[in-house]
Amino acid sequence: MLVACVIAHAHAQAPPGRQPSTPAQNPPSQTEQDESRNYVDQLAEKELETGSALTRRGEFNEAIPHLLAARGRVINDYAANFNLALCYVATGQPQSAIPLLTGLRNRAHDNAGVNNLLAQAYIGDSENEKALDALQRAASFTPANEKLYMFVADACVGKQAYLLGMQVVDLGLKNLPNSAQLHFERGMFLGLMDRFDDAKGDFDLARKLAPDSEIAYIVGAQQAMFEGNVAEAARISREGIAKGNHNFQLLTLFGEALLRSGIAPGQKEFEDARQALEAAVAERPNYPSSQLALGKLYLLGGQTPDAIAHLEKARELSPGNPSVYSNLAAAYRKAGDPQKAQEALAALAKLNEAQADRIRSAPGETKASYATTGASNQHR
Repeated sequence: MLVACVIAHAHAQAPPGRQPSTPAQNPPSQTEQDESRNYVDQLAEKELETGSALTRRGEFNEAIPHLLAARGRVINDYAANFNLALCYVATGQPQSAIPLLTGLRNRAHDNAGVNNLLAQAYIGDSENEKALDALQRAASFTPANEKLYMFVADACVGKQAYLLGMQVVDLGLKNLPNSAQLHFERGMFLGLMDRFDDAKGDFDLARKLAPDSEIAYIVGAQQAMFEGNVAEAARISREGIAKGNHNFQLLTLFGEALLRSGIAPGQKEFEDARQALEAAVAERPNYPSSQLALGKLYLLGGQTPDAIAHLEKARELSPGNPSVYSNLAAAYRKAGDPQKAQEALAALAKLNEAQADRIRSAPGETKASYATTGASNQHR
């Protein structure tokens, strides 16, 4: 952030024969110019440090102005541009991220991280072919990096581009055929397309590849949720947590299962869900499913301001999820803000219309889903 220093000159009478000094007549010395430049550079480095810290905490909107202030004025301009692009992707602004990432790629930063984030940005901009090309480019650098495929697959979930997600996961499985996580992701996509019988094979294989592991409990709970068996989902996730698996996804699934079972404030299960969801949000604040579930729980418990804060965070992280807006509308009504409630309902209606259009144009690819748990939803 540029800082302008305004020097107030005294309006005293100058001695006879002398004119008041002006910047034009007495320019700053070289030392003064160097000190000023150094001060500005230090400010820019501080902006980068602040923006990067906010990015790591998942506070993407808050990070953007700091990273913008740092761009072009810091030693590590790569970090400023990459983190800014990441924030744009995370906040649903892919068109702002794409030129930053292509610029980095063209300036000797053609690496797995840049191409992977670029693939996510292209998915956000509905440029699916370019997204697949960018992912393939990322995979050419580190083909055995499981997270490359997971991150892009999750971006497909956010855009309901399930066929593309299948292509992403299949590319990953070519390089990592024994990845329990990728088989879980594949099962997720099949389930989202109503192909539950096919999904079962991938879910079973994921559990076989990693028995008694964290992912096995996540798979089991998610499979039960797909089947509508919330009691079984709660049982499996509770067992996994009791065995020391405190993964944010498992905690979220546990909280969601209890919410869907009809818990009420004052019950032990309500407190169990609260502890699980608060722990999930603390571990991974940029996971929208945790934020959404915790917002729902707080709304149910009468903590309306807290509910709104978490639901707004869920909207920031997953602007295409209709469930966010229906709950936001209810929260704002409870808070006595009918205007914001109506705005949330209008956004919901717009999403429903867009979703209906997608289903009509590609009936085999999309499925209306108001409460799904993404498999990773990370952007880095």
